[in-house]
Amino acid sequence: MKKLSGFLSEIVSATSESLEARKQKQPLESLKSDVNFEGRTGLFSESLAREGLSVIAEIKRASPSKGMLRPELDVAELAKSYERAGACAVSVLTEEKYFKGSLHDLKLARESCNLPLLRKDFIIDPYQIWEAAAAGADAVLLIVAALPGDELISLMRESKSAGLEALVEVHDAEDMQVAVDAGARLIGINNRDLSTFKVDLQTCLTLRNEIPQDVLAVAESGIKRKRDAIRLKQAGFNAILVGELLMKSEDPGEMVRNLLSG
Repeated sequence: MKKLSGFLSEIVSATSESLEARKQKQPLESLKSDVNFEGRTGLFSESLAREGLSVIAEIKRASPSKGMLRPELDVAELAKSYERAGACAVSVLTEEKYFKGSLHDLKLARESCNLPLLRKDFIIDPYQIWEAAAAGADAVLLIVAALPGDELISLMRESKSAGLEALVEVHDAEDMQVAVDAGARLIGINNRDLSTFKVDLQTCLTLRNEIPQDVLAVAESGIKRKRDAIRLKQAGFNAILVGELLMKSEDPGEMVRNLLSG
């Protein structure tokens, strides 16, 4: 297994520290009792599998490379606008230190719209999966590069136990092989290099054919304009996950409509 990049190592360490504090505040068994199984299992993949290119619209306050993206973000209104615009799902960044998100944002999104929700964070522990389920998520992001050994498979199983789906994120061919071997049914290719933060859309285009035909494919990061969405649709992606472009748009909902009109 390759070594964690500098940034990924740093954020995984910070995640581990904050996680211990939350575990002390509410033990796992107590957290599990807060989960309401509403029969939503499978809604995330069903939404992505619809005909044409789908948009997973993201709620993202900040990023390590760009700083604050939308300081006055209204989570509830944004989630509603994404739903009205035709997004297939909403991704909510919940990492606190570097992305300024929170589980409260995830709960607000759940209260405000009926779309499937993805908890986007650096998931390294089963506790975080049950946090996501308790907050109303339908899926969690699992990053191959952050999960050495058999941890990916273990967390995929835990997700299923919690009634959640797992979007497995890869960054290169090595990650892709790990995801495929683990039996991932949803694979996201992230165009962002976690070491340099450089974004290259070609990453998705190069790796797309490595995803089995019966697995849903998501392109993540680097979608800057409508023609990028068209290229990814032509390459056979089922969905694109868009964050920064929407956060910087005057009207994020209208931008979603624009991306869907290609």
